[in-house]
Amino acid sequence: MNEKPETHTKYLIDPEALDALLDRLKGEGFTLIGPRLRDDTIVYDEISCLDDLPKGWTDEHEAGTYRLRKRTDGAYFGYNLGPQSWKQFLHPPKLRLWRAERKDKGFEVIEDDPETIKYAFIGVRPCELAALSIQDRVFMGDQHTESHYANKRRSTFVFAVNCSQAGKTCFCASMGTGPSARSGYDLCLTEIIKSGTHRFVVDAGSDKGRQMLEGLTGDAADDELLTYCVEQSRRAEQSMIRHLDHEKLGDAILRNPEHPRWTQVADRCLCCANCTLVCPTCFCTTVEDTTDLTGDHAERWRQWDSCFNLEFSHISGGSVRTTGKSRYRQWLTHKLATWRLQFGTSGCVGCGRCITWCPVGIDLTEEAAALGSPSTHESVP
Repeated sequence: MNEKPETHTKYLIDPEALDALLDRLKGEGFTLIGPRLRDDTIVYDEISCLDDLPKGWTDEHEAGTYRLRKRTDGAYFGYNLGPQSWKQFLHPPKLRLWRAERKDKGFEVIEDDPETIKYAFIGVRPCELAALSIQDRVFMGDQHTESHYANKRRSTFVFAVNCSQAGKTCFCASMGTGPSARSGYDLCLTEIIKSGTHRFVVDAGSDKGRQMLEGLTGDAADDELLTYCVEQSRRAEQSMIRHLDHEKLGDAILRNPEHPRWTQVADRCLCCANCTLVCPTCFCTTVEDTTDLTGDHAERWRQWDSCFNLEFSHISGGSVRTTGKSRYRQWLTHKLATWRLQFGTSGCVGCGRCITWCPVGIDLTEEAAALGSPSTHESVP
């Protein structure tokens, strides 16, 4: 990896200037969503200022394991990833589509208008930028647009942050999605704690981002500092112990629908759907109609579902995928193989959440390797 600093101007700011930038976003009508501590984890929730961020905290990941611990410095973004992704704000877990009220001549259907809330996502990791891009293709690509998603997405301000470290379940480098951001953001930060100073290099990736920086920018970051940013990213990449060869993976999985590994992993899998809930790209839903006891009011709700649920494949006559083996095979095959046929990319961005938050520690990279792909999983000393 012999990257050179990019030639367009990046600016150096201090924490006070970053706090002022957050104030400016609020002044423009954005609701700030960022990382904060809650329930012994780092979650994405509404924030109001820099002090709401998890300063001085980091997280440790392994298969089926997540722990918070204190850092020795005061990094604001010195963590990896929590259990949530940004999709909960753009593609919410539960959404009312319409309601109906009984009138004199029958029912009147009243459609719910898409929300007009303006989000500013603070601290979006590079792998999550890739996930947002994938969901954009799902909900806004080709001939059909999902209006609720599109309305919020088009007004969202994306404030990314480059990774200075990698968790033990991260494999974004092999997926080409990190640990440094290349596109898909309005502003992007690199946090630098060096020689007793705490600063940020900020880069604008859009006209919206450049407008937000007007009057707030500090000095231009020099070549030495930009080189340090590149080296910081390279260290994060080199520390990753999990990898996937996603270019060749799909064919390998499609060639092995009856591989014995499907049975072996099914013996461990609880079909709890944790992996699909924490995944930043999974988008499956179901629709539920409800009514009140009087029969005068009805509603239709869309809510998250999972291909790990028995009812998900239910048709006339029963469910198509009745075993855990068939449901795990459906998920992994779609995520890593047929997703590419549908949307032109893998459905995985290498964030590692499905590994961390699996109660029995099933490792997607291990399963892919066992199915005959060129994937590797190096043992941790």
